Amino acid sequence: MKVAVLGGRLQGVEIAYLAGKAGWHVVGVDRDAAAPIVGLCQDFHCFDLMESDRLTSLLQTVDFAIPALEDLEVLDHIGRCAARVKVRLAYDREAYLLSSSKIRSDALFADLAVPAPKPWPLCGYPLTVKPATASGSKGVCCFDDAGQFEQWLASVEDPESWVKQEFLTGPSYSIEVIGDGEQYRTFEITELEMDAGFDCKRVTAPVPISGELVAALEDTALTLARSLQLNGIMDVEVILHQGQLKVLEIDARFPSQTPTVVYHSSGTNLVEALWHGGRDGLCSNPSTTTRGVIYEHILVEGELLSVCGEHIMAGAGPLCVHHDFFGAQEALTNYRPGSAIWVATLIMVGQDLCEVTSLRERVLASIRQSCGITTYVDTVSLLMPEQKQHHPVTV
Repeated sequence: MKVAVLGGRLQGVEIAYLAGKAGWHVVGVDRDAAAPIVGLCQDFHCFDLMESDRLTSLLQTVDFAIPALEDLEVLDHIGRCAARVKVRLAYDREAYLLSSSKIRSDALFADLAVPAPKPWPLCGYPLTVKPATASGSKGVCCFDDAGQFEQWLASVEDPESWVKQEFLTGPSYSIEVIGDGEQYRTFEITELEMDAGFDCKRVTAPVPISGELVAALEDTALTLARSLQLNGIMDVEVILHQGQLKVLEIDARFPSQTPTVVYHSSGTNLVEALWHGGRDGLCSNPSTTTRGVIYEHILVEGELLSVCGEHIMAGAGPLCVHHDFFGAQEALTNYRPGSAIWVATLIMVGQDLCEVTSLRERVLASIRQSCGITTYVDTVSLLMPEQKQHHPVTV
């Protein structure tokens, strides 16, 4: 199997990593010659995806193409080129259009009676606002009172283009669903932990929630996928607030971070599952039991080690897979021995969460000792007060 990964940043890294685990030949494309994906491809092509002739020629050489970007103009151009050469493309335009607008997706939640945060002005303070079309944590703000909110309203050009909703606290979870327009399948749930900037810094599995909540989240994901007649992959992010799961957002594109955790915990490769439309019996068989996984991003700057959101990986240049990385089974990193500044996504696996938590402590201790780390910082988002707040400490 030969797959083209179109876009070389974090989504592309995720796809290339899992395609490699499936034994596929990975062809990466990005206009940045130092994109993070470079070290994860058998072949890498540096050009702008809007170059029709070069893209069409490349697509003629592969079996499958997966976009790894969120620019609608580029996505539509890729779609036209793929149709021209009749290569299979993992892009559901209608589902993507709806999920990429938080205003449209919130309206869908309301139509389907899917539990979600209350919109302003039906809610009080504190209040969360976020851009209607940005992904992830970009632009998220929280306001404690009317004064802060009114000051913000006066500072933005088009406040109606922002989503305003109640501020919820509690642990966050994600689930993927894949379908072919007729049949749909959900996959293992993962837990998300955020840094102070609301960017995901750590993903873990399995999740410590009841079977009843698992079933409710799976049912919600399937309901949303069916309503969109999804032909591809979508992830659903929720927050557990006062015992109820509420949907924060959906994204009908290949996600980053969570698929790798699903792979190491359950044995299911979501890139393979996407190729097979999620159909049972065609995907790689998951393990009969799940393993504990911790996946997190670290930044080393001299004597400082910080746990940070995944944004630190996007501008790190080419990443490579390192095995037995300071005791972690794997890491995606730009680390070189003797480097004063480097980043890594640590991938740690144990028989269960207890075992992998102990492994994580040993890995971080090994990094601190080997690299002369004296200060360790792990901040948390106010959205997740149940997490222990880690202030800078000297070690």
